[in-house]
Amino acid sequence: MSSITCGFIGLGLIGGSIARALKDSGEEVRTVAYDTNKKALTQAYQDGVVDVLVSDIDSRFSDCDYIFLCAPVKVNMENAEKLRPFLSPKTVLTDVGSVKTEMHVRMEELGLGPVFIGGHPMAGSERTGYANSKSKLLQNAYYIITKTPETTQEKLDGYRRLVKAMGAIPLVMTYGQHDFITAAVSHVPHVISASLVNLVRDSDSPDGEMRMIAAGGFKDITRISSSSPVMWQNICLTNADNVSRLLGDYIDSLEEIRKAIDSKDEDRLMDFFDSARRYRDTFIDASSGPIKTDNAVHVEIPDETGALAVVITMLAAQGIDVKNVGIVHNREFETGSLRIELHDENDVKKAEKVLVGHGYQVTVG
Repeated sequence: MSSITCGFIGLGLIGGSIARALKDSGEEVRTVAYDTNKKALTQAYQDGVVDVLVSDIDSRFSDCDYIFLCAPVKVNMENAEKLRPFLSPKTVLTDVGSVKTEMHVRMEELGLGPVFIGGHPMAGSERTGYANSKSKLLQNAYYIITKTPETTQEKLDGYRRLVKAMGAIPLVMTYGQHDFITAAVSHVPHVISASLVNLVRDSDSPDGEMRMIAAGGFKDITRISSSSPVMWQNICLTNADNVSRLLGDYIDSLEEIRKAIDSKDEDRLMDFFDSARRYRDTFIDASSGPIKTDNAVHVEIPDETGALAVVITMLAAQGIDVKNVGIVHNREFETGSLRIELHDENDVKKAEKVLVGHGYQVTVG
């Protein structure tokens, strides 16, 4: 890949991570960025992630080979319209949004079909903003590409190469396929997660006993509820048909299993849990999906003075940077009394090897 210039309109978690990944790729990449958050822009410039800071969406983006729209979907549409007078026919305009149909429709209305290619890196975090961006966020993550009827093979191939340079895995599909799939495996789960959290909140005692005990499995499956509420409001509004359809199917399945519980239908209950277990066990054991794993290991440690310090010192001696540590008090669904959160999958593998080598019982995930 020869020298290229990449523009970023929005430099939060995803935009910042893409810019970092491209800078770390070994390719010659020049970056231009605009964001309403001037503090984030300044930090990115100081970090060497951004080469040129711009104060507005203007002709300074004309020389870009690729321009990434990294704001919420509706804001991306507005920014694309502002960009239109400054776009070169050679440029690939792309976005990173979780919903593609509305974006594609709007790009065709603006006459931007020949330059637009939709993009969605299937990576993220409950933490937001440039300060939490990192190049490894995209490592081995699926990156969905949605072309328009006017997309040339040359532009598509170039975009694929760019995605690979980030360390991600490009997958090409239609925008309709993308929106239905992500509704099922990302959007609806976020709605369900938020509803579970709200169920506990509304059912809790004045003393907050449920909240105190809500750790282990419950805390893990509802972790995604800490994501940006603005982003998820936007996603539900722009992918409403798919989310609503799948939620309807989910509600029907809940009604069926409630009937089985009420009637004490042993066979139906067994099939419900067993079929889910068997299908779940076929999933690829990697963090390449839309809901990222939290890169944690669970370790059994003795209840004695200094046991925690020994484990942390052991990891530090091997150059493994620990992100967070917690004692798991509710271990109904957990396999270790100590939970260690790390920065990426490589650190998880290294930590597991080190701890198992010293005789500790370790479970990943």
